[in-house]
Amino acid sequence: MISPHILAAEAAGTAGAGASMILSLVIMVAFLYFFMFRPQQKEQKKKNAMLASIEVGDTILTTSGFYGTIIDISDDTVIVEFGSNKNCRIPMQRAAISVVEKPEDSANAVETKKGK
Repeated sequence: MISPHILAAEAAGTAGAGASMILSLVIMVAFLYFFMFRPQQKEQKKKNAMLASIEVGDTILTTSGFYGTIIDISDDTVIVEFGSNKNCRIPMQRAAISVVEKPEDSANAVETKKGK
């Protein structure tokens, strides 16, 4: 016959193992949130703010590596002029824009280079 003290000790050990497993699961979920999901959400907010701030005349870099100037903007489409011949105008989605450079930013950069 098994003593009641032994049964109580086994039950306490099982409860401790369950609590330890739950604690490690909570720590793993917190780790995933702070090191994977949260930075991705911050990056997405930053990109949405950048896309919301584009204006006609901004110089952009597309996700495919082309530089161009925005000449028209509609809801989710922009018309971008590529090259120096001014004849290459292509409509594209806003989501295809990876970097936006404002005209005043580029003017400030040129002035800074001339001042050195």
